[in-house]
Amino acid sequence: MTIRQILAEKKLTVSFEVFPPKKQDDISSIFNTAGELVALQPDFISITYGAGGTTRSNTVEIANHIQSLSVPALAHLTCIGNSETALCDIIDTMKTHNIQNVLALRGDLPENDKGSTIPGFTHASDLVKLLKQRGFCTGGACYPEGHPESPNREQDIENLKYKVDAGIDFLTTQMFFDNDMLYSFLYRLQSAGIHVPVLAGIMPITHPAQIRRMIELSNAFIPRKLLSICDRFRDQPDALRQAGIAYATDQIIDLISNGIRGIHIYTMNKSSIAYTIMQNISSIVTACA
Repeated sequence: MTIRQILAEKKLTVSFEVFPPKKQDDISSIFNTAGELVALQPDFISITYGAGGTTRSNTVEIANHIQSLSVPALAHLTCIGNSETALCDIIDTMKTHNIQNVLALRGDLPENDKGSTIPGFTHASDLVKLLKQRGFCTGGACYPEGHPESPNREQDIENLKYKVDAGIDFLTTQMFFDNDMLYSFLYRLQSAGIHVPVLAGIMPITHPAQIRRMIELSNAFIPRKLLSICDRFRDQPDALRQAGIAYATDQIIDLISNGIRGIHIYTMNKSSIAYTIMQNISSIVTACA
């Protein structure tokens, strides 16, 4: 089933994201995690595509495994550094495994190849067009606080509209920690004529080192409340885990209360965290079904 269909039919969706292990020998561990996440009955599970080209070969294998458990999979695919022939080979493999949903990303160049690009495939919009030609339901990424490489928010929205106009069916946000940032972003999207569904990406912070990494990846503003939590419980991992999950739960409840129809949880391959959040919002999800 395509995510486009799911979003059209359901009043509220909850989905998870996992990433492939760095070592091929560890792939059984993500299969176990996927099974635990499937038991929580998500609407779909997203599988990342290794930064700089790492772990790429496992993405399709994991997506295929998830779909064998009767849950739709969203396979990530990056285009930069890939030729059209290479991309078509990957797409053909996805077709063979009946993968219908792909998140189209520009991606990062491998560390040892920072200077090269493949003409025609330097932006996610180039990949979107190729995927739509092949009949995929295609998602895209967006940044509520602006892409780190964009000179300003206006240019960022303009670039995003170009990608949406290329054929994007839905958008998933990078993680954010202040819901007002998302609400402001959604208003700007509407004003720019972008009307595709937007899924809110939520990252539970359960380790203080995550804060710095999240800022690097998503340009996210970290509210004082969350900084205080990380500072207070920095040396108490169980307490920080509980507080981080509570913060993410509060975010999700506020989002749903304000009409957000798609929640996408970055699990960091920790099914126990996803389980606790789903327990916290179980009645809310039922009420919105």
